[in-house]
Amino acid sequence: MQTKMREEFAKIFGEGREPEFYFALIAHDAKKKLMQNFCIAYRGILSKNELYATGTTGRLIEEVTNLNVHKYLAGHLGGEQQIGAQIEHNQIDLVIFLRDPLTPKSHEPDVNNVVKLCDMHNIPLATNLASAELLIKSLDRGDLEWREMYK
Repeated sequence: MQTKMREEFAKIFGEGREPEFYFALIAHDAKKKLMQNFCIAYRGILSKNELYATGTTGRLIEEVTNLNVHKYLAGHLGGEQQIGAQIEHNQIDLVIFLRDPLTPKSHEPDVNNVVKLCDMHNIPLATNLASAELLIKSLDRGDLEWREMYK
């Protein structure tokens, strides 16, 4: 599967250019605008990586950044489970999941599952803007190169 993803990346961005990392981007409804602004601010860093997102979040990111995002189903329709499967197969290096802790979700078990899978598989996870900025800046400095050991 990892080889197929690299081939797709090469088709889009040109031969010889490998993505540095594979990101998953998820945002609850109340945090989607924040995710868009985050992606605008860090577009330069994000463009060097392969991006995956739940459906609506991915579409909104593409609209404002013109970045290519692999879009899964909407989170509540199974998109979070699809990203969870990628995490389980070590196909995601970093997750930015801007959660809305104040609004209960009918699919809360799926939300918690992504967090649990990140913990189980040692995947860096940001659940708010502050931790997302720390992760993306450390990625840009090369601090996440240790992830290569897990591939």
